[in-house]
Amino acid sequence: MTTKRMPVVFSGHGSPMIALEHNEITEGMAAVGRKVLEQYGKPKAILAISAHWYVRGTYIQSAAVPKQVYDMYGFPKELYEVKYPVKGHLELTADVKALLGAGVEVNDTWGIDHGTWTVLCHMFPEADIPVVQLSVNRNFSAEQCYKLGEALAPLRDKGYLIFGSGNIVHNLRETNWDMVHEGTPMTAAFDKYIVDAIAKRDDEAVIQYEKGPHAAYAVPTPDHFLPIPYILGANQGEKATFFNQIFDLGSMDMTGFTFGLE
Repeated sequence: MTTKRMPVVFSGHGSPMIALEHNEITEGMAAVGRKVLEQYGKPKAILAISAHWYVRGTYIQSAAVPKQVYDMYGFPKELYEVKYPVKGHLELTADVKALLGAGVEVNDTWGIDHGTWTVLCHMFPEADIPVVQLSVNRNFSAEQCYKLGEALAPLRDKGYLIFGSGNIVHNLRETNWDMVHEGTPMTAAFDKYIVDAIAKRDDEAVIQYEKGPHAAYAVPTPDHFLPIPYILGANQGEKATFFNQIFDLGSMDMTGFTFGLE
C-alpha cells in the first residue's frame, strides 16, 4: 500500500438506477476509481459520507459486514438484486472515534445505502475495499460539517479514502423525466456558482450556499448538499478536478470533484 496521502472524492449519485447503467456518467465514476488505484494504490478502507444517512447525530458504523441498504422504492427487481458485498473496518471506526471523541457515536442500525453503493460499484467494482459509513448530521450547519471534515483530514495520511455522495442540485419535486441529461437554467446557474467557488477555493461561498442563485430551488432540503462541506473540509487548499459535469432530469446535478487526483 502506498504511503502517499489519499485523495478525497465527492460524487453526484442521481437515480439509483445508475447502478445498472453503463454510460458517460458511470464511466466518469469508473475513471475516478482507476485513477485512485493507479496513482495511490488500493485504499486501506473508504470512509463514506452519504446524503441518505441523514440523522440527528454524528454516527459511525462498526459492523464487520455492514448490511446493504436498499433505501429506494418502486424500482425494477433487478436493482434490488445488485450486490456490493463490502466488509467493514474496525480500525477505521476506531480512528474516526479517536479524531472526533465525544462528537461521534457507534451506530450499526443503518448500513451501506444507495448513495454509497450505486457509485462505488462503478468506482471500485471488485468490492474489495472495506467501507465504513459516517452519518450526515442534520443538526449541523454547513460550517459545522466543514469543520468536522477538517477533523477527519488526518485519515488520509493513514491510507483511507474519504468519499462523499450527494448532489449540488437535487430537487425531486421539479424533476422532468423528458430532460434526460439536461438541466434547467436554474440548475445550471447554481451549479456554476458552486463549481466556480470550489475551483477558486472560496470555501466560504460554498458554506454560505444559500446566497447562491436559485438556492431554494437547487437545495430545497440540505441532505444532499451537506456531504460537500465535509469533503471540502477534509483537504487544505488543494486544487479540485471535476468530473461528470452533467445535469439530468432538469433538477439533478451529477457533478463530482476530487482533491489529490490528476
